[in-house]
Amino acid sequence: QVQLVESGGGLVQSGGSLRLSCAASAFASSDYAMSWYRQGPGKERELVASITGAGGFTNYADSVKGRFTISRDNAKNTVWLQMNSLKPEDTAVYYCNARVGLSLPIPLRRNYWGRGTQVTVSS
Repeated sequence: QVQLVESGGGLVQSGGSLRLSCAASAFASSDYAMSWYRQGPGKERELVASITGAGGFTNYADSVKGRFTISRDNAKNTVWLQMNSLKPEDTAVYYCNARVGLSLPIPLRRNYWGRGTQVTVSS
């Protein structure tokens, strides 16, 4: 069982920056990926960015490319999301996600979620 705890959300003006953190309880290996998702008011949850434990390969939603940066520290089991040039449309609850056992058959993979942290960008 992996527990995820997010922090760093808050209220910021348009054009400002925030840094979100997600601390995981433990990973048995680097065979995982951690991601940030968000869900805005009246919207579906969407993938914002992801990074693999092995290799640090990253992936971003088109809407945040060039503004957000995801990074991780495997020794600390922590992933960060640096958000710059924030826009009102970035307002959402941001959720940390961990997918564990990427090399295993799908039924053996595990998916974990944090409780979310609110990010509000005022215009």
